[in-house]
Amino acid sequence: MTPAEMRAWISDKLDPLESYDPEHPLPTISEFTLNPTMPKIEAFRPAAVLVPLVEHSDGVTVLFTRRADTLRSHTGQTAFPGGRMDAGETPWAAALRETEEEIGLSPSHVSLAGLLSSYQTGSGYDITPVVGFVTPGFTLNPNPAEVAEVFEAPLAFVMDPKNHERQFRDTPDGSRRYFYAMTYDGHLIWGATAGMLRALHDRLHGEPAPRA
Repeated sequence: MTPAEMRAWISDKLDPLESYDPEHPLPTISEFTLNPTMPKIEAFRPAAVLVPLVEHSDGVTVLFTRRADTLRSHTGQTAFPGGRMDAGETPWAAALRETEEEIGLSPSHVSLAGLLSSYQTGSGYDITPVVGFVTPGFTLNPNPAEVAEVFEAPLAFVMDPKNHERQFRDTPDGSRRYFYAMTYDGHLIWGATAGMLRALHDRLHGEPAPRA
C-alpha cells in the first residue's frame, strides 16, 4: 500500500470532522465496556487527544508521550498529546493546541484525517480522539512540566491484535479493573491510550479483533 493509499484507507474509516456535533456526540466506547460494574458517572468533562500518525518513508508510526512524573494524575503514563477542551472549542482545535503546548509540534505539520468515537474514562473524561497524519521533518520541544519523553511505535505493531493484552489490576476497594495493554521497546501502553488504539483497530478493520 502506497502512502497515499494508506492515507485514503485510514481517512475513509474515520468520522469526518464536519460530522461532529457537540449536542449529538458520536457513540462512545469506554473503560466501562470492559468494566460494566464500575460506578457510573453522571457528567463527563470534554477532552480531546491527537492520535499522530507519522508518515516516514519506511512506514507509519504512532507518536506517544510519557507524562511527567510531577503531574498530579496519570503520572508517568504513556499518552497521546491532548487535554481538556475549552468552552466552544472543537476537538481538533483542542487537540492541536494541546499538542503544540505539550511537545511543540506545529499544526502546520499535521493533516487532520477524522475522528474516532469518543472514549469515556473512569476518571470522568469524555475524550474525542482526533487522527492526524504528521509530515516528518518537525522539531519537537517537549514541555518538561507535562512531558517526560516522546517516542514512536510502528502503526503495524499497535494495530496487531496479538499485541493487545487484556490485563487487570486490583483496586484499593477490592474490585478488579480490566484494561488493554501493549509493550513496545520497554514502553507500556495501557489504559485509555491502549483502549483508543484498540478502537482504531476495530474501526480500520471493520470488525472487533479477537478477544484476548
